[in-house]
Amino acid sequence: YPSTHGIFEEGIREVIEIVHSHGGQVYMDGANMNAQVGLTHPGFIGADVCHLNLHKTFGIPHGGGGPGVGPIGVAAHLEPFLPKHIFVETGGEKGITAVSSAPYGSALVLIISYGYLKMLGKTGLKEATKMAILNANYLKEELKETYPILFTGKNGRVGHEMILDCNAFSKTAGIEVIDIAKRLMDYGFHAPTVAFPVHGTFMVEPTESEPLEALDHFVEAMKAIREEIRDIEEEKAERKNNVVFNAPHTAEMVVTSDYSLPYSREKAAFPLDWVREDKYFAPVAKVDDAFGDRNLCACLPVSEYEGPVVKVGEM
Repeated sequence: YPSTHGIFEEGIREVIEIVHSHGGQVYMDGANMNAQVGLTHPGFIGADVCHLNLHKTFGIPHGGGGPGVGPIGVAAHLEPFLPKHIFVETGGEKGITAVSSAPYGSALVLIISYGYLKMLGKTGLKEATKMAILNANYLKEELKETYPILFTGKNGRVGHEMILDCNAFSKTAGIEVIDIAKRLMDYGFHAPTVAFPVHGTFMVEPTESEPLEALDHFVEAMKAIREEIRDIEEEKAERKNNVVFNAPHTAEMVVTSDYSLPYSREKAAFPLDWVREDKYFAPVAKVDDAFGDRNLCACLPVSEYEGPVVKVGEM
């Protein structure tokens, strides 16, 4: 909560009350605390259990910068059932031993979130939430005439994220959302979440930490890519050999002496003036995503590893 569709579900408390009235319990995914901290909380809407994605709201690294940590909170009536640990005195009186875990998760990473909370304080955390929601609605207003926004609340606003619909381009230009994601790399952007929670869309979540300049650059990039797609729709660019379909463009691609793409090197690598200021070149050109998903191992044949054994002392 708010939903991954990017809106605050107004009937959430009523829904949870209905679940409780029939003896059920409610687990809330804390992935979207970025739109809650200081304004509302899981207990207010009636959730019984909630985990916090510290990488999304509380300052720790994500993905390859991990490890991730997801503290779990419970309502008072579930405290006795918190899991115990075989070596450490923790958990509730009715808890069972965890099947596999460290009692405090990746404890050293938790210090980052603790410092984040202490440094910002109550006022700063609330301000961060407001800025996250404001940034998302700024992008929404800037992009709504260029890309359909799938879901908004009754006042036409979104929470801290929104869904941009790119499905139409598949028919009109032969361009999929993944092609736009790769073209964004040429503009210096890591793409937003692709095809979740709706196929063929971007889920854009700017957070509170992006400056206005970065937001404006993202808007300019998305609008510029829309015009590149329009060139395909109007047959000003080839359907299967164009600047979006061929993205991303590596440095090697644009400096080669036998450059043969039907658009300029500048259009490929420097589509807008500000891209020159801090240009990022993708190290790898376009790949076949489906093939990669179906062929996870890119190892050499076993025969390539055959050879004499070298002892450490002989190295």
